[in-house]
Amino acid sequence: MIDFRRVPDLWMRFDVTVRDSSLALLLAATSLLPPVRNYGTQLGDLPTRPLDAAAVLVIALECLPLAVRRRWPAACLLPVTLGFALDQLLAYHTAGGTALPIALISSGVHLERHRRVIMVLLSAAYVPLALALDRSGSPEELDGYVTFFMALVLAWGAGAWLRSARAAEAAARLRVAEATRAAERTRIARELHDVVTHHVTAMVVQAEAARYLTAAPERLDAALSAVTDTGRRAISDLRRLLDLLNPGHDSDVRMPSVGELRTLVEQTRQAGQPVEFTEEGEPAESSGSAEFVAYRVVQESLTNALKYAHGSRTEVRVRYGEKEIFVEVGTGGSGSRTGAPGGSGRGLAGLRERVDALGGEFSADRQAGGGFVVRARIPSGSPS
Repeated sequence: MIDFRRVPDLWMRFDVTVRDSSLALLLAATSLLPPVRNYGTQLGDLPTRPLDAAAVLVIALECLPLAVRRRWPAACLLPVTLGFALDQLLAYHTAGGTALPIALISSGVHLERHRRVIMVLLSAAYVPLALALDRSGSPEELDGYVTFFMALVLAWGAGAWLRSARAAEAAARLRVAEATRAAERTRIARELHDVVTHHVTAMVVQAEAARYLTAAPERLDAALSAVTDTGRRAISDLRRLLDLLNPGHDSDVRMPSVGELRTLVEQTRQAGQPVEFTEEGEPAESSGSAEFVAYRVVQESLTNALKYAHGSRTEVRVRYGEKEIFVEVGTGGSGSRTGAPGGSGRGLAGLRERVDALGGEFSADRQAGGGFVVRARIPSGSPS
């Protein structure tokens, strides 16, 4: 059986000239039918002549150029205009005269060059046509010619308006596409910052500590193993991120969630940071992107603790509510700054934007004793 829902898609696969040819042939065939004989355009009201061989040629000149009305609008408009003039001067008054407003609308939409020149030439050509009809005995008054001319101008104006509307829509789509690309680049930068900064910071801290363990081979081996494990995790996380950037990636690629916080805390402990971790409640089943954002808040906070307060006591508290996830990461001020790469402030700014995007609250403040505390309230139930 024929699936009629696919007919429009199949039709659109044809070349535009083929599709426009159907309109040209249909209008030409209709113009030859006796039932529509008295429904043609009559400019000048001259007595209608019966159709003859010349009338067929006039109809062909009027209608068939519509096949290229979108591909070559100027090549369509000029013969259609000439055919219309002959149709009126010879008083055939066929339905093919409808081709003129169609050609004008199409030209207003699709004509790219010399638009004003063509408009002026056609307007100027209308004057001798009106004079020729008047000399042929037309009873039409001046207001009739002016009214018909204004109708033609309206047809051109409709095409020009449609052209402007399409251009505005295309510009709007371009702006949306550019904004989308900019947002995607920002998201990618955030993910790369979170993944690379955390693992590289841990590796630098571990490598710095290993320099002082040459006299204790067993501890040195453990420290170097920790560096190696951190590097492997960095490679794994980068591969996962690159999978997400691949246009053909599997939509089920898993992103970090609060269920992996214990692993994250343990990795930070291996880098030499004393971390106390407390969880209250259970994550909601439909917490959506809130879990991912909560994970990133803890990850960035622990990264900053390694960089700016290495060795100081760090507390991580995560509490799951019915509709929110509360995160608090506090670091004492008695630690030492490591040789890790300096920060640019992009990490905390990215966290604030992530939390704000979900309608939550974020703060990062220094404590009275010189420490630092990060707090976040993240609404859950926002599917990613």
